[in-house]
Formats: sequence, structure tokens, C-alpha cells
Amino acid sequence: MPEAIRVSPRVVVPAAALEMRAVRASGPGGQNVNKVASKVELLVDMDQIEGLGDGARRRLLVLARNRQDATGRLRVTSQRSRDQHRNREDCRRRVRDLVTRALRPPTPRRPTRPTAAARERRLESKRRRATRKAARGRVRSHES
Repeated sequence: MPEAIRVSPRVVVPAAALEMRAVRASGPGGQNVNKVASKVELLVDMDQIEGLGDGARRRLLVLARNRQDATGRLRVTSQRSRDQHRNREDCRRRVRDLVTRALRPPTPRRPTRPTAAARERRLESKRRRATRKAARGRVRSHES
């Protein structure tokens, strides 16, 4: 069983929430690729992560929505290295990074106003465009 992942002093992914599997990697690797299970798949039960607030838990679910398996567990895989141990550490780092991102609340958007010069440029552009489009109209004779 894998050991717990410490994200911060208060946030921990307990060992009971983790399930690790080693499978055969795809791609190049010569004859070795057919006999060594170097690709690592780490499954995380997100409900068991300790120390997450409600907002952080919701953000984690949004961040992990495309990485969930059928049971709702976070599924992280790595086959960057030909070494299973390195791939395991890469998976653990990715989980740590994902939970860290969920802990950071989004910065609120502060509405801004356009400057007077920007407003004037926009209106001038609209006037030029209107004049150009009006010139495309039917040619009218002045004999009425």
C-alpha cells in the first residue's frame, strides 16, 4: 500500500485513499516494454482527503472532472520514465500539485471601466465603419 501524500501541514491524502497499479507502458522501449510494468496508475478516493474545506473540495472536483474513473476516483497515470519508481513519484507529485491548485481560491474579477480615450477610439471606429458601409449602398441619382 502506498504511503500518504502530505500536501500541506493540514491537508493530507491518507494511504487508505490511494490505490496504485503498475501496468505495461506503451510506446518505445524495445523488448523491455513487453515484460516490465513500468507505467503507474494511481487512484485517489477524493472523499477521503483530509483537511480540505468545502470550497477547495468543489474546486478539486472541477479540476479533476476529466480524470475520474467510473466510481468517481481521481485517476492519475505516468509513463514518462522507464523506471516504475520514478513514475510512482511523478504520479504522487501530480496529485499533490492538483490538490494544491484546489486549495488556492480563485482571484475575484474586479470590473473595470474603459478609459475616455478608449471609448472615443471605439466610437470613432464605429463612425468610420458606418461611413464605409453606407458608401456600399445603392447609387442614387440626384434627378428626383
